[in-house]
Amino acid sequence: MPAIEVGRVCIKVRGREAGRKCVIVDIIDENFVLITGPKSLTGVRRRRANIDHIEPLDKKINIRKGASDEEVLKAIEEAGLTDYMRERIKPYLEVV
Repeated sequence: MPAIEVGRVCIKVRGREAGRKCVIVDIIDENFVLITGPKSLTGVRRRRANIDHIEPLDKKINIRKGASDEEVLKAIEEAGLTDYMRERIKPYLEVV
């Protein structure tokens, strides 16, 4: 299973949106991806994210590369993951 791929559902583990679920929309390079919640569903706005700040989950939706927020929302509804995406996860804290 490739972990970082378009359509993969992830959890933000760092930043102000930590604990919220998002979807990878595009792969920018080996360190960054474009993600979206979409904001109307999960509260995660469309943004560039470091791959170290997201944790891939086992769920995936069928979207094309660079899909709009409306297309992502429609794919989430078709996959029956609307309630799953709304759930927040309490992020773990690393002890340094």
